[in-house]
Amino acid sequence: MKPAYWDEATRSLARRDRTMRRLIRAYPDVHLKRRSDPFTTLARAVVGQQISVRAADAIWRRFVVTVAPGGKPAAFPRLAPDVVAVVAMEELRACGLSERKALYLRDLAVHFASGALDPKRWRRLDDEALIAALVDVKGIGRWTAEMFLIFHELRADVLPVDDIGLQRAMALHYFAGERPTPAQMRNVAAAWQPWRSVATWYLWRSLDPVPVEY
Repeated sequence: MKPAYWDEATRSLARRDRTMRRLIRAYPDVHLKRRSDPFTTLARAVVGQQISVRAADAIWRRFVVTVAPGGKPAAFPRLAPDVVAVVAMEELRACGLSERKALYLRDLAVHFASGALDPKRWRRLDDEALIAALVDVKGIGRWTAEMFLIFHELRADVLPVDDIGLQRAMALHYFAGERPTPAQMRNVAAAWQPWRSVATWYLWRSLDPVPVEY
């Protein structure tokens, strides 16, 4: 489903920013969509770090079969953290995971199973507080947390200044091809508040019209 704020955000951005108006008109029938549950979404993000999409997909499908025996290796199943937390390291490594990523997945699962990460509490947290809670997990850095806030939590005002795609798109549309600094990005994006996630999403579309699934 379309986020409840999407139409208001696009109207506001189109009024304030000529580039945003052009991009919004260029992609009229697409928008952010939430996929799966929080634990599964974060686990998939960890699996996909620093490897190709094809390799990540192959490892993920083997991982799903391992931690959900009898289940189909779907792209976005619902996995149980308490099950993943006790899977033997040897089994995780047999999926194609590095030892480090296997440890990351175990740590993520323990955080969810113990309640240290509790999605029911997240509505009370602002963006920075939720990012801080997520980066407490081994293997989850600020970029991964920001992607999670945008794509799963559908937070409306996240600006991932370390994202290469956003840097490239802002260079193309706002800086005559020159890669902007984080300060320059924040300065341009000040006009987009409180809809910086939406503006970021349209800038990504200008580089790749097909939305990425997280």
